[in-house]
Amino acid sequence: MVDSIRLRDDDVHEEPAVSLDSFLDQSNATAVRIEAGEDARQLLPFLDRLSLIEIDFPVFGDGRGYSAAQILRESGYTGELRASGDVLLDQLAYMRRCGFDAFAPDSPINPELMQQALSRYDHVYQATSDQRTPIWRLRHG
Repeated sequence: MVDSIRLRDDDVHEEPAVSLDSFLDQSNATAVRIEAGEDARQLLPFLDRLSLIEIDFPVFGDGRGYSAAQILRESGYTGELRASGDVLLDQLAYMRRCGFDAFAPDSPINPELMQQALSRYDHVYQATSDQRTPIWRLRHG
């Protein structure tokens, strides 16, 4: 089993994540897992009580998880947002921009290479949930 990567300072959430359907059918879970193709917007009424939302990436080319993360962060979710599955080193910087702050990859990721990937670019072009100022705004105020 590959170790999880967490880029948060708060306590690790120990409760296992339940499926979206199970979560919607119960009232006491604080961790949920969204599979590819499930609608993250179903969680919006419950964001204040969730500590962990795990979003599955079944294959590296499936980008639906990026959209789900962006929706959750723009809606005010501040808990742990974990990308799991076929998570690759090349994707980490983009996943961070969408709001992911934890990763559970199927294959190990070298920590040194991860830090290089996350700090590679000083400037970004688009505004997104990570609150970095786009370069055009720096240039034009």
